[in-house]
Amino acid sequence: MADQHGRKWDRCVADTAIKTATGLGVGLVFSLLFFKRRTWPLFFGSGLGLGMGYANCQHDFRSPYLVHGRIVKVISSLKKTF
Repeated sequence: MADQHGRKWDRCVADTAIKTATGLGVGLVFSLLFFKRRTWPLFFGSGLGLGMGYANCQHDFRSPYLVHGRIVKVISSLKKTF
């Protein structure tokens, strides 16, 4: 149980960091190209990324029976008896 909880935390931190950095990058591009180097697109983009990461973490911790695709084991030794 603690191992699964640790994996969820790792996934949450990584997902939030990726989404925040992506939002910051998109905000930087928009700031440079469209908004005359204003700072609000940077804060807006990183805030959106942080919010999406937080929402994903909240959903992940509130649904304890959600099984991720990397955990599912496929048993190929089942024989069909028809």
